[in-house]
Amino acid sequence: MIWLKLFYVYLKIGLFGFGGGYAMLSLIQDEVVDKYGWISSQEFTDIVAISQMTPGPIGINSATYIGYTAIHNAGYSAPYSILGSALATFAVCLPSFILVLIVSYYFVRVKNNKYIEAAFTGLRPATVGLIAAAALTLMNTENFIDYKSFLLFAAAFLLTWKVKLHPILMIIIAGAAGILLYA
Repeated sequence: MIWLKLFYVYLKIGLFGFGGGYAMLSLIQDEVVDKYGWISSQEFTDIVAISQMTPGPIGINSATYIGYTAIHNAGYSAPYSILGSALATFAVCLPSFILVLIVSYYFVRVKNNKYIEAAFTGLRPATVGLIAAAALTLMNTENFIDYKSFLLFAAAFLLTWKVKLHPILMIIIAGAAGILLYA
């Protein structure tokens, strides 16, 4: 039964998770942590951190990891857990794949339509709101935020925005700073 639930949950997340992976985070947490209890809040936070650092979109990376963990926590062996990873990853990608095929076929015909342009203009602020909701979701009791965290955030923000520091270098620097500040 967990297989169907996992497929359904990630199909739904893939279908309704507009705005990319960060916008999906609140949907993912609601389903896999709050509703089904497949992982804990702390595991979810760890998954988000790992998914941010690994290559690829965060929504797909987290689906892969959560698919594995959910099946493993249900008592299945490692090979079945790997199938859980593949199932969740496939399910979260399937709606986007189908929608891109359909939209690309018709978008060429209507790309200069004023209603289409207006719809995209309306989607932009909603996407920013979903990303802000994801940031607020990660600010929970497991993620104690102290002055050191604010300093790291401010430094990372300024270095990325003003200095245009490469994101990979920023991850390495933030990791080193974390070791120095918290070890």
